[in-house]
Amino acid sequence: MAEPVKVRRLTDQEGQQLQRIVRRGSTNTVRYRRAMMLLASAGGNRVPVIAQLVQADEDTVRDVIHRFNEIGLACLDPRWAGGRPRQLSPDDEDFVVQTATTRPARLGQPFTCWSIRKLLAYLRKVHGRVIRIGREALRCLLARRGVTFQRTKTWKESTDPEYDAKIDRIENVLDRFPDRTFAFDEFGPLGIRPTAGNCWAEQARPDRLPATYCRRTGESAQPRTSERAQFLRC
Repeated sequence: MAEPVKVRRLTDQEGQQLQRIVRRGSTNTVRYRRAMMLLASAGGNRVPVIAQLVQADEDTVRDVIHRFNEIGLACLDPRWAGGRPRQLSPDDEDFVVQTATTRPARLGQPFTCWSIRKLLAYLRKVHGRVIRIGREALRCLLARRGVTFQRTKTWKESTDPEYDAKIDRIENVLDRFPDRTFAFDEFGPLGIRPTAGNCWAEQARPDRLPATYCRRTGESAQPRTSERAQFLRC
């Protein structure tokens, strides 16, 4: 017949430490219950009685007793698991942020703005890279990296596929023959207005002038150097 499981003989220091935890009541419930198991076993109680006393499984009581006999009072501290392994590496997170801050048209997508659903669908079909992330995890990742959904204003761009090549030729002529070139607009003067849009971009504090930058009296009579320079540029 196998011998009953019980703790080894406690030293004076171990007995005092266990009694202190049980009497004062530890804020850690795991330490408190394990200390009760060890004291009850040292008092001659069997495993079934201890399990009923602390409302635990008998195998749990046996594991705590065996751990105490091996490593002493260190068995009181819980060994928490590390949790679910990370699904994304730091390089994958950088790739997600870079994709979110890139215009979809440059990646061959037939729309102008990323939504969480569209960005997630694109990341799942990227060739050569496996991105395993959920919709809410993607939203939290962007927020943690300082990328938010913002309103933007951009100038209307040409849809001509040879736009860059034509601009290069014009700039080349202007650089080589500055005195022999002139420009005109056959449509007449046009009102250039920015068009509003949306995009994911890094958070930033815009550099705005205060409402009193041109006040002539009072404490704010003279604007700061950076404000004066920006005012002159405008």
